[in-house]
Amino acid sequence: MTIKIYHNPRCSKSRQTLQLLHDKGFEPEVVEYLKSPPTKKELAEIALKLPDGATRMVRAKDAKDLGFDPKDLTHEEIINLLDEDPSVMERPIVVTDKGARLGRPPEDVLEIL
Repeated sequence: MTIKIYHNPRCSKSRQTLQLLHDKGFEPEVVEYLKSPPTKKELAEIALKLPDGATRMVRAKDAKDLGFDPKDLTHEEIINLLDEDPSVMERPIVVTDKGARLGRPPEDVLEIL
């Protein structure tokens, strides 16, 4: 099984999720998305795999600080926003052949392993 984690090493939930994957015997591909941001196409593919779509890909606090609610944006607007500023992407996001999940809480990613 191919596993990819969009990871920010400064984020405790991201570190916990990566550790959980390791503890379960998985060696995911780690993408530090601030250093190597996903393309628009990759963002769109991830959004389609998430149960709540692109809306959950935006950090709520950052959106509020920027003066908007992700629920008021279209799928395309969210993808464009994340493409322009990957720092507002929620983390971690784990992607497998079975889907994608946010690691909030980390145990949520077990659904797609």
